[in-house]
Amino acid sequence: MTSPTGADTGPPGVPPTTKEARPVEPAPGPEPIDAGGAVTLADVKAHEGVQTFISLADRYLGELGYTEHGFRHAGLVAKIAYNTLHRLGFDDRMAELAAISGYLHDLGNFVSRTMHSQTGAAITYDLLRELRMSYGEVGVVMAAIGNHEEEFGHPVNPAGAALIVADKSDVHRSRVRVKDPQMFDIHDRVNYAVEHSFLRVDSEARTLTLELTIDTELAGVMEYFEIFLSRMVMCRRAGEFLDCQFKIDINGTKLL
Repeated sequence: MTSPTGADTGPPGVPPTTKEARPVEPAPGPEPIDAGGAVTLADVKAHEGVQTFISLADRYLGELGYTEHGFRHAGLVAKIAYNTLHRLGFDDRMAELAAISGYLHDLGNFVSRTMHSQTGAAITYDLLRELRMSYGEVGVVMAAIGNHEEEFGHPVNPAGAALIVADKSDVHRSRVRVKDPQMFDIHDRVNYAVEHSFLRVDSEARTLTLELTIDTELAGVMEYFEIFLSRMVMCRRAGEFLDCQFKIDINGTKLL
């Protein structure tokens, strides 16, 4: 006889006994990352769907007045993300996954700018599985892409942390589409004012320093922080995830 609480009451006159709870088994971990026969950045770049969606995303964002988000941005972010993890001593496969995440991170913009990180993460699932990437690695890339925007993203794995700092480091006049300076908005003006940008990774000091050269006649330093402060805060969190300190150097002056 069993009571509503789960206790075994047994026959009349016999003290009730309580069933012991069965131990909870831990959930299985993700599929191990294995470089053997793994999907490479070159494989991803050659995929027809990747090429098409990145091209469409850049075209649609251009129609909306955004700066360049095409193959130049994708390739640069992939390179910076890879170099960041490589120089910090992470294994080559995780660095490769960071590069793949960096190349694909803005792909979702061809659907909508709003929530493009989540949309892009969902789309990359089918693309990467077509290339026969393992579920564990697909999960790393999807999480990195889905968490790269400052509104709701967080560094959740090394690839994602590297993607964040790489993406936010690409501030440069070459991204500005508008040709007439009189038509610049603040984003165009600040990007156009940046003549040089470089993410310096110091593995010994454990620092990630964004070095910028800004023409202050075109845009002031405060204007940079006006539109990029939330992104810099996200970079700080990403640096901490990688056991590093994120710093900013503008025109030779360290600000953070």
